[in-house]
Amino acid sequence: MFNHEPDDYVCPFCRLVAGGEDERRINIQRDIVRRDELATAFIPPRWWPNNHGHVVVVPNAHHENLYDLPSRYGHAVHDLVRNVAIAIRQTYGCDGTSVRQHNEPCGNQDAWHYHVHVFPRYAGDDFYASRPYAEFVTAERRRPYADKLREHFELAALR
Repeated sequence: MFNHEPDDYVCPFCRLVAGGEDERRINIQRDIVRRDELATAFIPPRWWPNNHGHVVVVPNAHHENLYDLPSRYGHAVHDLVRNVAIAIRQTYGCDGTSVRQHNEPCGNQDAWHYHVHVFPRYAGDDFYASRPYAEFVTAERRRPYADKLREHFELAALR
């Protein structure tokens, strides 16, 4: 329902979940901060100027948008979004978090796999007036954020 994915679409999120890489997203498997049976969270290579290290959470099965998303995947994604927001708040030293999700081109969706962004927020960060960097950030710049969040989740599992 209300789908816009082209017939020849190669989904980067499905590739990530399946364990793949591509030439633009080198070492992205190391960007995964948490994965469970139905959802995966990772540091994406597209960043906003004042909100580095945001996380994208996707269902592990391909569903284009909110309209197509089965409830069990929606619940799994939402639960992981909540856990990621708490982890970001506790590890990044930010002042809060924002969560965003888009559907269809007019809703600013630009990847045809349902996904939710979790952004660290800082006082005066001007987030809603900013645009992402034109170029993807390197794996080296992403790594410290992924490491912090993975460590958070590993320690939480031990408690």
